[in-house]
Amino acid sequence: MNVVDTSGWIEFLFEGNDAGVFAPLIEDVDNLLVPVICLYEVFKKVNAVADEPKALQAIGQMKQGRVMDVTEAIALRASLISLKHRLPMADSLILSTAWSEQATLWTQDKHFAGLPGVEYKAASR
Repeated sequence: MNVVDTSGWIEFLFEGNDAGVFAPLIEDVDNLLVPVICLYEVFKKVNAVADEPKALQAIGQMKQGRVMDVTEAIALRASLISLKHRLPMADSLILSTAWSEQATLWTQDKHFAGLPGVEYKAASR
């Protein structure tokens, strides 16, 4: 199973230099988990950069994977992850969601680099 962090979704949706890294993961919807917090972040970012119809289109694509709600267990583990690894709340929730399903988290966010279960791809700008 795979979780694509918001950074990967944005790279894919806006056809960035590294979109090809995330495309196969996003297109493999049978193995794609989508933390609900990623829906929030992508919808907000796409609205800010483009417009609401484009944001709704992005959400439609994201919902082809299995959307994962924040459960009590995910929230509590996220708080421990945040404390231990000094991650912001949203990032802790995303990582906790991935760990709850033994999924790999794919990201371009440097603060995830080196954490268990994370595949970090530095942005090639």
